[in-house]
Amino acid sequence: MSNGVITSVSGPLVVAEGIDHAKIRDLCYVGEHELVGEIIQIRGKNIYIQVYEETSMVGPGEPVVPTGAPLSVELGPGLLTGMFDGIQRPLEKLAELSGTSFLDRGARVSALDRDRTWEFKALVENGTKVAPGDIIGEVPETGTITHKIMIPKGVQGTIQQLSNGFYQVADSLYTIVDDNGEYTEYSMIQHSPIRQGRPFESKHRPDRPLITGQRVIDTLFPVFKGGAATVPGPFGAGKTVVQHQIAKWADVDIVVYIGCGERGNEMTEVIDEFPQLIDPHTGKSIMERTILIANTSDMPVAAREASIYTGITIAEYFRDMGYSVAIMADSTSRWAEALREISGRLEEMPGDEGYPAYLGSRLAEYYERAGKVTPLGRPERQGDITAIGAVSPPGGDTSEPVTQNTMRVAKVFWGLDANLSRRRHFPAINWLTSYSLYSQQINETIGKELDIDWPNMVQKARSLLSDEAELQEIVRLVGVESLSDSDRLKLLTAGLIRTAYLQQNAYDEIDTFTTLQKQARMLENILYFDTEAKQTLKLGANIEQILKGTVEVREAIERMKYIPTEEEPYQEIKDTIQSSLKEVLQSGGEI
Repeated sequence: MSNGVITSVSGPLVVAEGIDHAKIRDLCYVGEHELVGEIIQIRGKNIYIQVYEETSMVGPGEPVVPTGAPLSVELGPGLLTGMFDGIQRPLEKLAELSGTSFLDRGARVSALDRDRTWEFKALVENGTKVAPGDIIGEVPETGTITHKIMIPKGVQGTIQQLSNGFYQVADSLYTIVDDNGEYTEYSMIQHSPIRQGRPFESKHRPDRPLITGQRVIDTLFPVFKGGAATVPGPFGAGKTVVQHQIAKWADVDIVVYIGCGERGNEMTEVIDEFPQLIDPHTGKSIMERTILIANTSDMPVAAREASIYTGITIAEYFRDMGYSVAIMADSTSRWAEALREISGRLEEMPGDEGYPAYLGSRLAEYYERAGKVTPLGRPERQGDITAIGAVSPPGGDTSEPVTQNTMRVAKVFWGLDANLSRRRHFPAINWLTSYSLYSQQINETIGKELDIDWPNMVQKARSLLSDEAELQEIVRLVGVESLSDSDRLKLLTAGLIRTAYLQQNAYDEIDTFTTLQKQARMLENILYFDTEAKQTLKLGANIEQILKGTVEVREAIERMKYIPTEEEPYQEIKDTIQSSLKEVLQSGGEI
């Protein structure tokens, strides 16, 4: 394959000619600085290359060196706790190389540390027949995650020269003898094209809920492990905090967090906070199960387009080991903007609002790489990827193309509301417009596990919130005094659900995460208050008496969220509800 020559440059798009046998998606090194680029279109002799670095001072006549290989990620021990840019260059190493906070163009650093030594334990014997996906050994990568070393795609034969010991990732680890008797050495490193999903044996319907510790999500709009969810909302509504919370507390093995075109201070918050947080499931630092891909708003726009593919490919790699992975993309709107810019420079026919006509299919391709699968290879195992993508529609207008195309493929919609965020109600997920197509199945599963009528409890809470919205319209027109006592009780209980249950403080040490068991006890007490208060009304009390006689118990219900799980005073609160309402009746209205 011969080298080419640049003929023109337009932002991140470079046009070259003279490359023989060029293929779409091939990786190239562009210009004197050897900037990383990818062939995205071929028109006659013109080769259009998307460059993932700043192209200023790059001009016609400079060389283009094709590699003949697609843009790929490097996979192996050392990924966890790492922070990479959109094309998997380790940012810490790049900073050391440049000596400043600004990255040098054309800098090349291996994604995996070649100097670090790992302890390898073999799980198969020499002479074993192996095939793609077979687990042949393991490396304790962090205190919580064991890295499984797998046979790469397209490799099969008899394994030889495999032994326990200490190795660097690029060292020869084993030899494969194929059917022709040829010997090939392999290390711990695999390479996987980012735009092509890793193969698997079979895909399954998700059946386990992803517990996030966020009450509004786990109760009203849950998601399956292996499902897909979207978090659209206007600026300041809390998209990033919602994703941070899920990344911190979700019951998954691995988290891949992609900062795709967001502000640098948001990634700084992740970098500062995550190492200090303790995973409640393991007692270790959350960073030990986390991979960060930082492609902030001041980095080259084109690299945003690659970042989510880099992230999902890394997620698939850990899924193939049998792990449960959550991937956060914040936000896919910035990714779509990169698509729009590149499409415009290619002079393609635009679709809605200038986005390319293939926006919907690209989004679908990304979210379809989530799911629960049985990977290739032995031993048989299952892994899953849960994809959660933030969307930043201008002004919170969810009718715009990115949100609408995402809603077609994601089965969970957590719609953030600017009015809720202005009232300091966080997470600002609107319970009237959000939905989860997994709710019924997940609620039945949770009900069986907790041995309670969870589906009925959730449905009752939904009904109260829905009734409250209708009653509030009447109150705004004619005042609360026009409502019946039973309707005013609905407003009272719905208010408790909103403030004592759905509202959650991400920065409070206790309230930031709520176990499923605690969620059940909290909601049970609120609904018990509603049931007992209704009975009190039937026995002759009025709503004013109930309001005056239950001030203290309602304050206790409001404080439930701040009580540590292990103390469990919920039965005591339940007894107090009963005694308070009994006193309302006995007092005969003199409270």
